[in-house]
Amino acid sequence: MNYSLKYIFLFFIIHLSWNGFGQVPPKGPPKPLPKPDLIDPQLTEQDTSKEESDLVMIDHADVAIGITGEGRQLFKEVRQVELRQGNVYMYCDSAFLYDNNDVRAWGNVIIQQGDSVNIFSDSLLYYGFDKKADLFGEVVLESENQKLFTNKLTYDLTTKVATYFNGATLTNDTTQLKSKIGYFYVDQNEAFFKDSVTIVDPEFELKTDTLKFDTKNKIAYFLGPTLIAQNEGKIYCEDGFYDTRNKQAEFTKNAQYQKEEQKAWADVMQYDGNIKETTLIGNARFIDGEKRAKADVIRYEEENEITNLEGNAFYEDEKQVISSERIRYDSKNEVYTTVGRSRMVDPPQILEADNIDYDGTIGIAVGNVVWQDTVENISISHCDSATYIKDQDFFKAMGGRPLLTTLMDGDTLLLTSDTLLAFKQNPEDSIRTLIANKDVRLLKSDLQAVCDSLVYSEIDSLFKFYKDPIIWSDTSQFSADTIHIQLVEKKIDRIYMYRNSFMINSPDEIYYNQIKGKNITVFFKDEEVHRMKVVGNAESVYYALDDDDAYIGANKTVASEMMLYFGSNEITNIKFYNQAKAKFSPIQKAIDSELRLKGFFWEKKRRPKTLEDLFRIQAKAKPVIEKKADDKDPESKANPEVKNEPVPKQD
Repeated sequence: MNYSLKYIFLFFIIHLSWNGFGQVPPKGPPKPLPKPDLIDPQLTEQDTSKEESDLVMIDHADVAIGITGEGRQLFKEVRQVELRQGNVYMYCDSAFLYDNNDVRAWGNVIIQQGDSVNIFSDSLLYYGFDKKADLFGEVVLESENQKLFTNKLTYDLTTKVATYFNGATLTNDTTQLKSKIGYFYVDQNEAFFKDSVTIVDPEFELKTDTLKFDTKNKIAYFLGPTLIAQNEGKIYCEDGFYDTRNKQAEFTKNAQYQKEEQKAWADVMQYDGNIKETTLIGNARFIDGEKRAKADVIRYEEENEITNLEGNAFYEDEKQVISSERIRYDSKNEVYTTVGRSRMVDPPQILEADNIDYDGTIGIAVGNVVWQDTVENISISHCDSATYIKDQDFFKAMGGRPLLTTLMDGDTLLLTSDTLLAFKQNPEDSIRTLIANKDVRLLKSDLQAVCDSLVYSEIDSLFKFYKDPIIWSDTSQFSADTIHIQLVEKKIDRIYMYRNSFMINSPDEIYYNQIKGKNITVFFKDEEVHRMKVVGNAESVYYALDDDDAYIGANKTVASEMMLYFGSNEITNIKFYNQAKAKFSPIQKAIDSELRLKGFFWEKKRRPKTLEDLFRIQAKAKPVIEKKADDKDPESKANPEVKNEPVPKQD
């Protein structure tokens, strides 16, 4: 038989054997057929070591053509064919089956592996014993809910790993992923993508160099520089993940965020799309135009527009600077709340407290409150709580013993009371008013004072002391119903004493010089008392000294008015007006207790001399000086050499 007759005979036999099969492949994997007789015995002998499941079997074909030569089969050509290898089924329009168990197929190629994997292509080169396939043309790999599209794909049926190097697109529900190189681990539900990777999702768009994708849980893992675009914002990182199903993400390694003027950095960025909350962890920083924030952790609640700064929190905008352990900012209502030691800077003012609530207009500070005005060099501290009203520049401190510190006359002035208020009557200017209420105490190196309430206004630089005020300066004590201290260039210029005015001076607290009247005005020059004017029922008791500063007698005078002149804090001259009456008593006959004017009291316990005195609890009653046993003969104690000399001339 020549070659052509053998070919025709073989074709006829195959055609008659398979004429019961139709043109359309059956649905689902067909039942295996008996092993065809076309396989050369020589081939069977050399592959007896192979399992039958390793051989590619023909389950169905409309047309099958085989050619043999030199005693062995060279190839077979089958059309409209169904092939099988174990649990793997292949369909195509045409195929070549080689004697080494390889297959070349083309036309509507389909590979079915179990119930989980279907692969479609235009053509196929299948290596039977290796169980690997190279697919060409319009290649589609389907596995559960995802599809992989490419023009060339290598698939290992043993490991169920698909590989491509010419670009592919993976679709997973509404998510579409593209890359130039990829590895799809079907059994493990993992895919690795390399080179020009992009993900397009209704929620975001991603570009990266290297990506791992969990196809079952729909989680993208970033393994290299990654850029994500979402809601006009952009996120950059070099590691992290995005759970597309649960709308949760974490970005690490140089994580950054930018949206218009907004920028953010952190060691770790987290996003929860379910509650629309973004969290920056570790060296977190945020910039939005003039606004700047940093903290150990920053949490942003998108729906409520609330930002929480936790740990070493710092916030700054064009109006103020806030630092605290924790800061909560409600941008919708412009309200700040702090927890832990907090510092808010609203130049030129600084507010510190354990907690601060501030809405941009009104602030409530609680716990160890400290307030400063850096321009006016004024501070208030040692108070439990405070209220701040920005528009009125109003500050009220209460609780504890609020302490005001400022500069006066080149010296530090300290003032405490139960409540302190500082405010501007006209917010457009810088003139401030200070009010102190209840148990007011003032301490300065050369001036001390106590009263029930005090008012100071920068408009006239006038301190006003109300209700039982007492002022001490060196060895002098001033008291009246009301006392005013006038400052000029932050130095004491005058002291005004109104109603029941009383001035006492005693260098040794043995003899007391006294000046009393309805109203008294004390004039200062070069920071010392220069003269004193007494108006209305003026009375005075003055102890005269000789050149050796020894007492020589006491002069008691009554007049409607008098003027006293001082030098080196001592009386040098006195002028009396309108029918003055004077009586001089030699020191031997001058009994101090009998010379004390009505209303006399010498206060020592209430005089604040140290910072501790401003805070200690003390009685407010005026002490009464008791008569001493040796008051009848004080000269022996005061001066053993008493001289009886005339008093200085009085006019």
